[in-house]
Order: sequence, then structure tokens, then C-alpha cells
Amino acid sequence: MTQRWILFAVLGIFIIALGVKSCAEQKRAGQLLRENERLIRENRDLRNSLTLSSRNAQQIADRKDLQVQAQAQFVDRREYYRRNWKQYISVNTGDYKTGFLGGIKDLKITVRNQTEYPLDNAVVAVQYLRGNGNVFKTEQYTVHNIPEKGTGSVQASNSRKGTKVNIVLVSVTSQPMNFCWSKDKRVAPGDQDPFACVPAK
Repeated sequence: MTQRWILFAVLGIFIIALGVKSCAEQKRAGQLLRENERLIRENRDLRNSLTLSSRNAQQIADRKDLQVQAQAQFVDRREYYRRNWKQYISVNTGDYKTGFLGGIKDLKITVRNQTEYPLDNAVVAVQYLRGNGNVFKTEQYTVHNIPEKGTGSVQASNSRKGTKVNIVLVSVTSQPMNFCWSKDKRVAPGDQDPFACVPAK
């Protein structure tokens, strides 16, 4: 009987010890769980804060870009077109007719303006060529008020001689673009913007 009580006592002590240990482990697990939740919240808050900061920084950069573009629209863009005008302004002829023994008729001269500014006028020289390539005569025509991103045309006079024509731009003027170019204009060495009607101060 005594041995049985001893066994029960030992078993009770063991059960109590297990209960105490389990309680301690549950308490520690609860602490770890709370700590983990706190770290998750902090990480989420930090991520949200970084996202907000990045978004604000991007908005500030976008506003600065818009300001730069707005400032460049009236100054740098005009200068860009002046420097690179050959890429945006061109002249060509339509399909003209030639006579059996020579002669040119139905000659139309078209100036194409691909800049964002209208051209006041463009002067074009038309060379009427003989069959051997020699120039029979040269006439000049002025095309007025060529719109931005558009074209302007003029009808050339007929010629009783000549088998083909050669066209050359002589000058182009655009006050809105502050652009004054001519074929004979001399460019000073080192001048980065030589075709401005009114040089920048």
C-alpha cells in the first residue's frame, strides 16, 4: 500500500511538473507570438512609410520635369528647331510635265514645315535645266504663311525650254521661332545659335 502511495505521489509530482512546464511554454509561446505580431506591424508601417516617401519623391520629380519643360517650351525648343531646321523644313516639287522637245509646265513648289512654329515665308530658287544639265534660267518664288506641322505651295510659271528643274531653298523666316536663315548668311566660328533673328542676351 505504501509503495502504491509513493508511486501515486511521484506520478502526481511528475504531472504537476509537466503542467508547470507546459504553462511556462504556453506563456513563452504567447510572448513570442505577440513579439512576432509587433514586428509584423512595424514592418508593415515601415513599408507603407517608404512607399509614401517614394511616391512623394516621384511627384516632386514629376513637377520639376513639368517646370523644366514649360520653361524650355518657349526658349530651348525654338533654339533646337533653329539649330536642326534642315530636319524639319524641306522643299519639293510635284509631278510636272515636260514637252516632247522640252519645256516645263504645271510645276508646283511645296514647302513642308514640320516644326511647331509657323513660317512667315520661304524663298525658293528654281533652276530650269537643259538636257545637257546646263541652267537655262533661274527664277525665285516666295511661299508665304506656312503653318506649323503643315505645308505651303506656289505655282511656278511654265517654261518653253528645259527638261527638268532643280530647286534650292534661298531663305526662311519665322518670327514666332525667332528664325532668320539665308543661304548666303555667314556663320561666325563658335556661334551655337547663328540663325536667331534676335540673338539671346
